Amino acid sequence: MEACKILYLGGEGEIVEKKSRFIATTRPVKSEEEAVAFVEEIKKKYWDARHNCYAWVIGEQGQLSRCSDDGEPAQTAGRPMLDVLLGEGIRDACVVVTRYFGGTLLGTGGLVRAYSGAVQEGLRHSVVVERLSGRQLRIFTDYNGIGKIQYVAGQWEIPVLNTEYTDQVAITMLAPLNKAEQLIAQVTERTAGKAQIEDEGLVYYGMAKGELILF
Repeated sequence: MEACKILYLGGEGEIVEKKSRFIATTRPVKSEEEAVAFVEEIKKKYWDARHNCYAWVIGEQGQLSRCSDDGEPAQTAGRPMLDVLLGEGIRDACVVVTRYFGGTLLGTGGLVRAYSGAVQEGLRHSVVVERLSGRQLRIFTDYNGIGKIQYVAGQWEIPVLNTEYTDQVAITMLAPLNKAEQLIAQVTERTAGKAQIEDEGLVYYGMAKGELILF
C-alpha cells in the first residue's frame, strides 16, 4: 500500500450561513456497508432536518466513492463534499452534512461554499493520520549490544515497540520502509554481526496526537 491519509477519529463541526445551520459529522469507514449504516444513523439523529447530504471515499486509491445531494439542487452538496475529501487525499472516510434551513435561499454558489466549508470544519474537529509503510524487525542481542542498538535506533529515529529481557535481549522495532535495509546494515555493523535480526513483515503505521498507531 502507498502512503495516504486516513480518517482515524471522526468528529463534528458546524457553520452557519444566513441562519442555516450546517452540521458536518465524520466517521472512519472500511466498507460501503459501514458508510450506509453511518448515514442512516445520522439521519435518525437529525430526523427533523431538511437535508442530510453525504459523501464517502473508501480504499487506498479511492476505489469506492459516493455522494448524495439529498434534495438539494444537483451538484450543490454531495459533489462539493466529495471534492473536499478527494482534494485533501483522505481515504476510508464518510461525512454527513445536516442542514437546518434558516429561511433564506443561498443560491447555487452559496450552497457549494456552505457544504464545502462544513466538511472542512468537520475535518478540523477530526483526526486525520498519514498511513505509512514499514518493516517490523525483531533483533536479538546479548546485553553488551543493547546500548549499540539503542544508539542506532535513536540516531535513525526508529520507534522501539517492545523490549524483552531474558538470557538475551529481544528488541522489536518499526523501521520505515525506506530505512529498513540501512538500519539492518547499521545494527549488523555496530554489533560486529552478533545481533540476529528477524524481519517480521510489512506493517502500516502513523502518528496521531504524538502517539504511534498501527493499522
